[in-house]
Amino acid sequence: MATATIKMYLAHGDPKRLRTAELSNWTGKAVAGPRSEFEEILAREESIRPGIYILTGTDPETGKPAIYIGEAENIRSRIKSHVDKDFWNQATYFVSKDENLTKAHIRYLEGRLIDLSRTAERALVTNGQSSGARLPESDREDMEVFLEKMCQLLPVLGVDLLIPAPHAAVPARAVLVCEMKGRKARGYRTPNGFLVLKNSEAVAQERASIEKWPWPRNMRQSLKSDGILSEDGNRLVFTRNYEFASPSAAAAVIHGGHANGLTAWKTADGKTLKELEST
Repeated sequence: MATATIKMYLAHGDPKRLRTAELSNWTGKAVAGPRSEFEEILAREESIRPGIYILTGTDPETGKPAIYIGEAENIRSRIKSHVDKDFWNQATYFVSKDENLTKAHIRYLEGRLIDLSRTAERALVTNGQSSGARLPESDREDMEVFLEKMCQLLPVLGVDLLIPAPHAAVPARAVLVCEMKGRKARGYRTPNGFLVLKNSEAVAQERASIEKWPWPRNMRQSLKSDGILSEDGNRLVFTRNYEFASPSAAAAVIHGGHANGLTAWKTADGKTLKELEST
């Protein structure tokens, strides 16, 4: 992804409230804000243009992040039709400053964003079906560039649900090990937390500390329900890579109870993560 210079405008001086974002030498523009400022977000001139909108929040049934991605020739009227959806608490939309986005363009972008969000597996995608549009090769390449710029801005605007968990190979020296009662897990630091690698092991029996700090039990149960942790005799196995918010969160699930990730994760020669980051 290319380097970029971002220009942000905070309408009220608060980074959580209404804000706009642009990239240098890019024809796109983003507008984002909380649902509590719904009317102000849609009162902006940009909202009457064609574009892509993204609604983000928390699914009330599962408590997991949720996302809805849509396209519209008039963003204002389309977002207003989603007031009956109670999961979302932020709206973000993208338009073109030169007004060159056609219906086919925005349908293509919508389809690509839905695919990216499903691949990322960071949120429940509430769209009922996929979308997309066939474009001439030159237009498709233009929209892929537009999409890349959108993906650069989204995390800055507080939407990181489209960022896939890391899958690229990492140097062997960067991979750490967490062991408990003969069970071994492997993982490494990421920009968003700590990634535990597929086929890593966790203990099946939980520790007594889980009664005082029950979060690991709840998380383990959630991972089992989602098929990420599989029971295999007297151990649990990660069926795919999974990114935790921190090394301690990952270690607690692997240990079956409260754990300090800075000391639980170690290099092959026994140096702890804390020691690595202190040098």
